[in-house]
Amino acid sequence: MPVTLADWLAHLESLHPKTIALGLARVDEVRRRMGLFPAFPVIVVGGTNGKGSTCAMLESILSSAGYKVGCYTSPHLLHYNERVRIARQMVGDEALCASFEKVEMARGDTQLTYFEFGTLAAMQVFIGQEVDVAILEVGLGGRLDAVNVFDGDCAVVTSVDIDHTEYLGDTIEKIGFEKAGIYRPDRVAIFSGEAAPESLIGHAERIGARLWRIGREFRFLPHQGQWDFEGMAGKRSALPIPALRGAFQLNNASAVLAALDALRDRLPVSMEAVRRGLAEVRLMGRFQFLPGKPELILDVAHNPHAARALARNLENLPPSPHVYAVFAMLKDKDVMGVVEALKPHVDTWLAAGIDAPRGMDGEELASLLEKSAVRGNVLRFPGVSQALGHACNVSGENDRIVAFGSFYTVAQVMQQAVRGIR
Repeated sequence: MPVTLADWLAHLESLHPKTIALGLARVDEVRRRMGLFPAFPVIVVGGTNGKGSTCAMLESILSSAGYKVGCYTSPHLLHYNERVRIARQMVGDEALCASFEKVEMARGDTQLTYFEFGTLAAMQVFIGQEVDVAILEVGLGGRLDAVNVFDGDCAVVTSVDIDHTEYLGDTIEKIGFEKAGIYRPDRVAIFSGEAAPESLIGHAERIGARLWRIGREFRFLPHQGQWDFEGMAGKRSALPIPALRGAFQLNNASAVLAALDALRDRLPVSMEAVRRGLAEVRLMGRFQFLPGKPELILDVAHNPHAARALARNLENLPPSPHVYAVFAMLKDKDVMGVVEALKPHVDTWLAAGIDAPRGMDGEELASLLEKSAVRGNVLRFPGVSQALGHACNVSGENDRIVAFGSFYTVAQVMQQAVRGIR
């Protein structure tokens, strides 16, 4: 039996021949053996983009209201423990290892993927430590994702766009159906994206979920550095703009308040807690500014939808003499779609390789950039650290460096920042 957290994570990686193997039968069987039937409310959050921000705001507001909140998200940037938090603190190695051991003893010869194993372990921790509420972020899709073995008392789909087509389908309607799989009969099902796919609406109707859509059952009204929220339980006025940067955050924040309205009988939350939670929320890697000069912005944007959001955020910043992109992506992503969204906002592209099973080589990425006819120079680097080092060496203090393209990209930059290398 593994002993340290590093040993356990290595063990998890060896259990299943595939990194991703969608389906609920195996993980649900182990869940039942373990007796993982939470008595506390569960909020499930899915969507193409915006899941992390929505989970972070729910966690911040509910914690500010005095609840002991369990939050399970993925992937992590620096430490696996980031995925499993209680009371806004990462769960320690000892508790995670003890939970992994329980999963291992219960699974027998059932093969589980890394994510499936981790999902069961997180819920074991939450039940064992008697949280008041659990927030679960979907890993991929929704209908067949491991998180979906737990019934959400409220489920949020933040957005639907093209991503993970090999698993979810190649149209908005196919992907919308997969995302809607987290909805449950006679429970509130929230959608906060720009346009709800017919497949999502139809699925909610067929199963008898109570669908609340932004612009219909709830909405936000921005004004003079604040905003109002109108929902099924009434109006909340003069709210602070969320501390998370980005124009789309009011959509996410509105979904959060709609979810709190849906659960208000079990989890009442004061206006003071809402305001404090929005003002204090933090999330690494989402339009995150690192201190120092030149300006360094991190964003995990890894699909065209997220890239368009990043482009809008960059448009709203004061102009910079020169913008350098530290850019690295995985092979199975829509590289050209991401590049098209950000072409107008980058002066020099620093294409870097990612040393991971699905990582794209820096040379290959640079070739795609040149085919896309981006403006300015395209430079090639074996890894993100070399690309960032070059950007820091050649940029002026008023220039801007934007690192994006994947969680791997942002994680590598953050690791260098932790070591004081910029």
